[in-house]
Amino acid sequence: MPTLESTLRHRIDGEVRFDAGSRAAYSTDASNFRQTPIGVVVPRTPEAAAEAVAVAREYDAPVLSRGGGTSLAGQCTNTAVVIDWSKYCHRIESVDPETRTCVVQPGIVLDDLNRQLAPTGLRFGPEPATHANCTIGGMIGNNSCGATAQAYGKVVDNIVRLEVLLYDGTRFWCGATSDDEYAAIERQGDLRAALYRRLRTLRDTHADEIRRRFPDIPRRVSGYNLDSLLPEHGFDVAGLLVGSESTLVTVLRAELELVPVVKEQTLVVLGFPDIEAAADAVPEILPYEPIALEGVDSLLIRDERIKRLNPKARAELPEGNAYLMVQFGGETVEESDEHAHRMLDGLHESEHDPTVAFFDDPSHEAELWQVREAGLGATAHIPGRPDTFEGWEDSAVPPDRLGDYLRRLRHLYGEFGYLSDTGPSLYGHFGQGCVHTRIPFDLYSADGVAAYRGFMERAADLVAEFGGSFSGEHGDGQSRGELLPRMFGEQLVSAFNELKGAFDPLNRMNPGKVVAPYRLDENLRLGADWAPYAPRDLHFAFPDDGGSFAEAANRCVGVGKCRQLTTEGSVMCPSYQVTREEEHSTRGRARLLFEMLDGHGDSAIRDGWRSQAVHDALDLCLACKGCKRDCPADVDMATYKAEFLSHHYEGRWWRRPRAHLSMGWLPLLAQAVGRARLASAVNALTHTPLLSRAAVAAAGVEDREIPLFASETLQQWFARHEPYGDGARGSVLLWPDTFTNHFHPHVGRAAVALLEHAGWRVELPTEPLCCGLTWISTGQLDVAERVLGRTVRHLAPHVRDGGRVVVLEPSCAAVFRSDAHDLFPGDRDVRRLRDRTVTLAELLTEHSPGYEPPQVPERSAHALAQVHCHQHAVLGWDADAELLRRAGVDAERLDSGCCGLAGNFGFEPGHLDVSEACAERVLLPRLRDAAPETVVLADGFSCRTQVAEFDSGGHEGVHLAELLAVGLPGGDGAAYGSAYGVAPDARPTPPGRRARALALVGSGVVAAGAVGAALGVVRSIRR
Repeated sequence: MPTLESTLRHRIDGEVRFDAGSRAAYSTDASNFRQTPIGVVVPRTPEAAAEAVAVAREYDAPVLSRGGGTSLAGQCTNTAVVIDWSKYCHRIESVDPETRTCVVQPGIVLDDLNRQLAPTGLRFGPEPATHANCTIGGMIGNNSCGATAQAYGKVVDNIVRLEVLLYDGTRFWCGATSDDEYAAIERQGDLRAALYRRLRTLRDTHADEIRRRFPDIPRRVSGYNLDSLLPEHGFDVAGLLVGSESTLVTVLRAELELVPVVKEQTLVVLGFPDIEAAADAVPEILPYEPIALEGVDSLLIRDERIKRLNPKARAELPEGNAYLMVQFGGETVEESDEHAHRMLDGLHESEHDPTVAFFDDPSHEAELWQVREAGLGATAHIPGRPDTFEGWEDSAVPPDRLGDYLRRLRHLYGEFGYLSDTGPSLYGHFGQGCVHTRIPFDLYSADGVAAYRGFMERAADLVAEFGGSFSGEHGDGQSRGELLPRMFGEQLVSAFNELKGAFDPLNRMNPGKVVAPYRLDENLRLGADWAPYAPRDLHFAFPDDGGSFAEAANRCVGVGKCRQLTTEGSVMCPSYQVTREEEHSTRGRARLLFEMLDGHGDSAIRDGWRSQAVHDALDLCLACKGCKRDCPADVDMATYKAEFLSHHYEGRWWRRPRAHLSMGWLPLLAQAVGRARLASAVNALTHTPLLSRAAVAAAGVEDREIPLFASETLQQWFARHEPYGDGARGSVLLWPDTFTNHFHPHVGRAAVALLEHAGWRVELPTEPLCCGLTWISTGQLDVAERVLGRTVRHLAPHVRDGGRVVVLEPSCAAVFRSDAHDLFPGDRDVRRLRDRTVTLAELLTEHSPGYEPPQVPERSAHALAQVHCHQHAVLGWDADAELLRRAGVDAERLDSGCCGLAGNFGFEPGHLDVSEACAERVLLPRLRDAAPETVVLADGFSCRTQVAEFDSGGHEGVHLAELLAVGLPGGDGAAYGSAYGVAPDARPTPPGRRARALALVGSGVVAAGAVGAALGVVRSIRR
């Protein structure tokens, strides 16, 4: 018998996923709720999505459309067939600049849409804080707004037409409908005509109540848009369906109304003594017609300070404990500035006299907007404080009553025990009376859940009293659907039910949301019965999560920043950027780990650490650590992956991929090669065509170029090195990491020269030591702990004496600065090592008073910098930028994210395509376009390897030490072994033809000898 799954596979042009991993990844959104879907369909076209709905109808299966999955009210989670539009259905089908319209598919991301529209000088107006990853379909479903709604209104105000599909198969385009158009539709006598008749009857029956009960405020998003059917709104069926949260129709395409891009903008930040005073000033500002008017309180600023978010922007805020961010626009800077000055003049003549910071530079304005846009993530998982949750995160009231509403709301917080000197923070779209917040609900106990319900009911009554809306842009979903009678009254809620019956009489479109809703304390992702498996045999201590892996896996709040398609100063998440797969985003992996712990006993994933589904999702995690820095909830997927792999293979090491063994144990192999001085022989073996394939197969790695061993290690060179200078600054230990020591010792030699010329006496360990990085990244944590422990004991005397450790390889420095402490949080020597580990740039800019770097020759004065992911995540690049500036280098930091090699990742089987795609996204095309003399700065061995192997336009990556050493006294820097442009023999060179021939012959002799020996053994046995 065919099943729903098999029929979908047979008929759908797209991907059909009923596996445990996919169902787990889509089990929740950014809300408090969780429902495991029946399955997931990823259609390639809107027509394929329509066919998926047809198949679901044949099997009486519920359907839910999903965009970016960032909904905060539970509308994107259900026991249904989930249609994910975001992977394939993201085309702009047409643009008409004259009418300022375009037709798009639902899966297109807002920022991507506006980037493609940029040549026309037009854009889509509404812009939520999640603009980098939210889709147009999701925005239509929620009736989204964002800060720009001050000027452009909600999504409902920017829709021309929608192509929609009902569950019964009825399909049509809809929009505003004149009487003549209505008559033409009615004459068709089809299902659409019958639907339109019901809509007109519903409108006529409830018109007076709609006008009476619908709040007349800018941000009424709760409920269905019955007001769009009123004659004064043109019987706009598209407007009716906007904000219906996939409960009425499936949107196949949308015709959008576009607006001109504002050419110049001016941002004024106003400081006030408290957030209520800031809200009181809003009515005084509105007459000056700002294009955005946002509010932020000091608690949000403090949360961002604790999380080290947006430090430059925070430093530019004026004095105050609360802020209004007021933006004006114009054709010229002078015009937008004039609008701002008029507002300031008016405010100074009023009772409000705020402090002021004035910005008309786009880069500064963008930095300051990050303060506001980081709100949701910044207020989640603050160290040492109770967890905060959505639920009442989106209320809206008349702007002229906002100050009084905030006072009453804070009083309600206090009544329920949620108010303290640490929060909750209040911020939002104050120009339209919309307030965002996260509240420390106790969603872990029965009493806490009961209090949550009590608060929600009281808060709903408060907003109704103020003539407001429970939702100002996030929708009702499950959080607020149950409360709608308190806002609209029974008659209009009955009308909502009639509307649902007209479009979806079988209740198969996202059932249980908005109307006939689940209770607001039902289907909770946590809840009083949440009892996840709590593993105690962990390697990492998870100190920021109370030692709990379950709490770590629960960090993700679903904001979806890991799903953005561009980096723009970040790294997260390279695997999603090239696959567009939910499972291969940081959020998707976090969801699988959460489900793996099976806190409700009904998870799709039931085999714990042994789960293949979780393993497969983590397999494409590059362990780049980008999320450790870029995720607003501080998810650290590289650590979670290492912990998982350790347990996944525990007690069955033979099931590990050979690549884990060959790459994980690379430091030991490198030490053996170096000690025995076998570099030439090994290089010949790994770079002779037939033999290299055999070596690659034996190692279980991808068929790509194997890095060359250096003929002399850094330690061997240093043993005969004659120090330069008097070492007046004292001693510093240069860490001989595996990659610098055995593959690129020229980098170490250049660093020694720089340090000695800077007045440091350089020490180098003589023993074979390792930070354990390769064992950590492959999840061999027992070995990593032993290796790292030995290293810490060896370095302890140096760091106890206050000595610093300079690490040239960013990933190894990140181990000392981060991973080591997470593995051994109570070890004082580990803490000392963390605090005394510095990069080369940090030592020379922060710990070498009066030092000025050598001036780099003019031919090397322009550089493109590929910053290593671990440096971005853990170490930072500010010191490097400053050192380069002092050295006369014009360094452009590439906005390229991860290079794609990421240590062992790019060598592991099945990863080559993703590895190369990551590099081709920005890095390699940018290098191919660069002038031949442009320096490519890449401190990471992985980054240099990736640049060297793939098509980079002939460029080679160089380390900061190499580049600066060129300018040292002595001319071209060749004396220091710099490989950049002056010493072509400094780096290991591939073996020549003769060496390769000898290797081939030698291996043939060995192979023949082995065969002969085997035959001899066989003969002796036969005798």
